[in-house]
Amino acid sequence: MELAGDRYLGGVRRGRMEGFGRYFMPPGSEYRGELWDGMFHGKGILLLPNGGGYRALWNRGVPSQAKYTFADGLEYDEEKWRYCDGYDRRFYTEICTGFKPPGIAQLTNLDPPKIIPEGCYDCGDGFYNPETRVVVDYQHKFLRNADDEEHEWIIRNCRKAWDIIDEDKPNP
Repeated sequence: MELAGDRYLGGVRRGRMEGFGRYFMPPGSEYRGELWDGMFHGKGILLLPNGGGYRALWNRGVPSQAKYTFADGLEYDEEKWRYCDGYDRRFYTEICTGFKPPGIAQLTNLDPPKIIPEGCYDCGDGFYNPETRVVVDYQHKFLRNADDEEHEWIIRNCRKAWDIIDEDKPNP
């Protein structure tokens, strides 16, 4: 094991890892748990360098009844996984600290968000009317005329007045 860079602390029987032990692997992973005949066997957790952990009931090195926990404490659940599902892209720590989910409140830094005039776009510093190619501030005062490049960028990237947020989408 030392030649491969591995290290083991724990019980040994017939020259093989057996009983409870800690097995350290070169990339920084560590197994803590039961071993038998040199294999993970019984209850144990594989701790990963990123801070996550894979807890399982091992049978001759094969995991079952496994659960992965991310470094921030979020547990992966294959059956009821609703984290980062397309409708709610918050990190687990954001969910825990009360960060707002996506939806109308997250389309702008303003709370409540500005109401965009019909047919116009919210371009960050005001509203853009694609028919007149004029940008006005949020108090409707003239800011500038948009050139072709800005016009295309706004049409491609900015929220339009008639864009609808489906509030019926599930959130955790």
